[in-house]
Amino acid sequence: MRVDARRNRDAILRAAREIFEVDGIFAPIDCIATAAGVGNATLYRNFPTRDDLLAAVIEDSVRELVASSAAWERNPDPDAALREWLFQLAWQLRIWHDLPSCIAGAIDEPNSPVQTVNERLIQRTGEFLARSRASKNVTPDELFELVIALSWAVDRFGDDVERARRRVALATAGVFPP
Repeated sequence: MRVDARRNRDAILRAAREIFEVDGIFAPIDCIATAAGVGNATLYRNFPTRDDLLAAVIEDSVRELVASSAAWERNPDPDAALREWLFQLAWQLRIWHDLPSCIAGAIDEPNSPVQTVNERLIQRTGEFLARSRASKNVTPDELFELVIALSWAVDRFGDDVERARRRVALATAGVFPP
């Protein structure tokens, strides 16, 4: 990729991240192009659809989350490791207003660019689940869908970290054997 093309792409991703944080994922695309200092044609050349842009923007967050999860995986209590993953996943997915709805919408859309992100998160959920005693009670897909719903609630109710952690613990309590 040419240097100027890379610079434009990076500027678009930075602008999208900033605008999504303030206005949510359905912010006008024109605003993102303007904030990036590029024209709409440049934005659409790099990201033909909103989902393409969204998938690229959340890729960094997902990469960081998956990398951080290695520390939780080392927890000798696999149920505690799964609980931490579920909380961190719900917390991360709530970072932009309406992101949980977009993630949920991509579940049944195999051609959605966001589906790749979903698949990675479901796979990682499955890895934690396989080590846990909860693995016989629920599938990775079901647990991921539950976490999406929880991240929506965390976003909508404006939970702080402590309240979000409690919400996730209460909602997932039935997943774990007594």
